[in-house]
Amino acid sequence: MSAADVPDCAPAPVDPVHRMGLLVDDRSLRLMPGPVDAGAVSATGRIDGRPVGLFACDPRRGGGALGEAGSQVIVGTIEAAVRRHVPVVGIWHSGGARLQDGTASLHGIGRVFRTIVEASGRIPQVSVVLGPAAGGAAYGPALTDFVISGPASRIFVTGPEIVRRVTGEAVDAAVLGGPEQHATTSGLTHVAEPSDAAALGVARALVGLLSVRQVAAPSPVCSDLRFRAVLPTSPRRAYDIHRIVDLLLDEESPRVELQRRWGRNVVTVVGRIGGRTVGVLANNPLHLAGCLDSTGSEKAARFVRTCDALGLPLAVLADVPGYLPGRRQEAEGIVRRGAKLLHAFAESVVPRVTVIVRKAYGGAFVAMNSRALGATAVFAWPAAEVGVMHPRSAVAILHRRLLGALPTERHAAALEELAAAYERGAGGLSGAVARKHVDQVIDPADTKRFVTEALASAVGLRGVHSNIPL
Repeated sequence: MSAADVPDCAPAPVDPVHRMGLLVDDRSLRLMPGPVDAGAVSATGRIDGRPVGLFACDPRRGGGALGEAGSQVIVGTIEAAVRRHVPVVGIWHSGGARLQDGTASLHGIGRVFRTIVEASGRIPQVSVVLGPAAGGAAYGPALTDFVISGPASRIFVTGPEIVRRVTGEAVDAAVLGGPEQHATTSGLTHVAEPSDAAALGVARALVGLLSVRQVAAPSPVCSDLRFRAVLPTSPRRAYDIHRIVDLLLDEESPRVELQRRWGRNVVTVVGRIGGRTVGVLANNPLHLAGCLDSTGSEKAARFVRTCDALGLPLAVLADVPGYLPGRRQEAEGIVRRGAKLLHAFAESVVPRVTVIVRKAYGGAFVAMNSRALGATAVFAWPAAEVGVMHPRSAVAILHRRLLGALPTERHAAALEELAAAYERGAGGLSGAVARKHVDQVIDPADTKRFVTEALASAVGLRGVHSNIPL
């Protein structure tokens, strides 16, 4: 791994101390001693009154390139944060390995990687990328729990000039590794913001949520009739699951949606329910009808593992017709990547509650935090549909010869009759309740109360594993 060229579009060098000061509470920043020309600086501070460890690459010193000394600054910051059991935030703006240090720079960056991995799952690690993060400095953020990008972020292993020399491909830095690329295509960036201040603000909100798990004793939750008005009258019409997520989360409480523009059929949010920090995972029928595909499965799996590693309970909103079929999905690894979601839920030990709001069919019924995978509780709204597949689809397979022999004018009526008979036999939602695959059918208006109480009554365990990038 070698230093990549720093793109011409990089912003003017800025003071890393100023950047760290924007992140923490007023007058709480305390710089730690270190070499002047290391290419990185270290500090401690407070966010919402809670301690946090900080480091920032110094683009004023060789473009923030990291040699042995700069790498040691980062290593020391993370190790100190682990000893203190506090989150760590890294502000990245670096051209990669310091060329003049030779293999010493590679060894130093390798130690940064190892230290991040050793801290993974033990403390929250947040990366804010405000300039180029090239070569070794690209993998540093990628190994952390969350990556937040400012408008000038450029994350790539090798920059456009080296790409042109080696491959002949002409591409600019923004297309190669800008926030648009990583927010929509690669999925590396969890949040992309239009300004550095906004990116630092998201990091501050996220660290605040992760530092204070319970802001107060949960107050009684009343029925909320707005839940009843969310679903369209037709079960075939799409809607935006964000409407239910917003009702479920505490009003006027911070929340951060992760990877909003990547894998849009799945929604992942960190927020609070009943004053307690939780992760919310939901299918979104507005995209791909809410089907699980290869990208969405991978996104969901990483989110579940992150929440489990950091001890965040999970609230799951299921409205999923199944896995997205097709040759492309099989080629993209829907089985392999879908298995990651099954593994993540089956391994998870944090409290996790599912609400089936409209439908959950087939393997996706299992994958969205089913009782079979160890869910704390599974609730369903009264009109929810569950089963191996939709009754009409099932009888179209089971009775294809019978249906094929009928006159065209009898086909639709016969299909409905057979579907009704199939649902009575298979049991549908009532059968799932009888078999304890669904704990209870609830009034939509009582959704938040049931979720809050189920999470509060569960034992607050935490997964003992690292948070490997998926």
